[in-house]
Amino acid sequence: MLWGAQIANMLLRLTRLRGEGAPSTQILRITRIKRHKSFVRNKMRKPFLAGNWKMNLDLRQAKSLSEDIREAVSGVTDRDIALFPTFISIASMAEAMDGSHVKVGGQNIYFENEGAFTGEISAQILRSAGATYVILGHSERRHIMGEDNATVNRKMKAALGAGLSPILCVGETLQEREGGTTADVITCQVTEGLQGITKENMAHCTIAYEPVWAIGTGKTATPEMAQETHALIRGVVLELFDRSVAEDLRIQYGGSVKPENVDQLMSMEDIDGALVGGASMNAESFARIVKFEQK
Repeated sequence: MLWGAQIANMLLRLTRLRGEGAPSTQILRITRIKRHKSFVRNKMRKPFLAGNWKMNLDLRQAKSLSEDIREAVSGVTDRDIALFPTFISIASMAEAMDGSHVKVGGQNIYFENEGAFTGEISAQILRSAGATYVILGHSERRHIMGEDNATVNRKMKAALGAGLSPILCVGETLQEREGGTTADVITCQVTEGLQGITKENMAHCTIAYEPVWAIGTGKTATPEMAQETHALIRGVVLELFDRSVAEDLRIQYGGSVKPENVDQLMSMEDIDGALVGGASMNAESFARIVKFEQK
């Protein structure tokens, strides 16, 4: 469980990060964050289903799969859908998806606009290729490429400045979860990742909770475990901004999402979508996820 003493510790850390001095008034709000009883589920949060193809599929394969997915979800208009191929497929896929409800995004950017940064791509270049969204702070970027919260935050600002809508990924490792520090890790990633982001810009942001131990492993957090952490994230955003921002924010779940578990996950109060990996590389499978049914 994430609550009790961990929540108190989270709020103390959040207060220090914000430099607000004495934490007593924050501590008094533990119950509200703990159970979210003061929140009424915002029915206006449009579900957001996204497929992250990572370093898979060549130009031909990506275009073919995107066209199959476009056809399979053609009748879906009450939720947002996005696909995230490798960089070389973005332009052709954006053209192929034009006129549909399926948008295209990038898996990463660099925080500078231009310059001698071999192998990198800027937010402006990504936008010019037809991208609408960008994934930032994914665990594979954090743990394999060494990106820290400060770097992710610079990328968030660059994305928003170029007109891209970023998906900020956060999540704990198995060691952190078993060590009881999930709340602290998530709070730090959210707070530092959103440092300097305005209330107005938050309307263009999504947060994706991806427990690192459940990505590509076949393990999945139970819907109740995922809900707990999503509620925590919404509570942190409440403290950083205000009630309207917290209630409007879409929070996706990622971590071995598949047709067999999407209905239960999407039935949770604070889960507003999914960031899907392997299951998004099959049109039938991803279409079933997009067409989830709340239980």
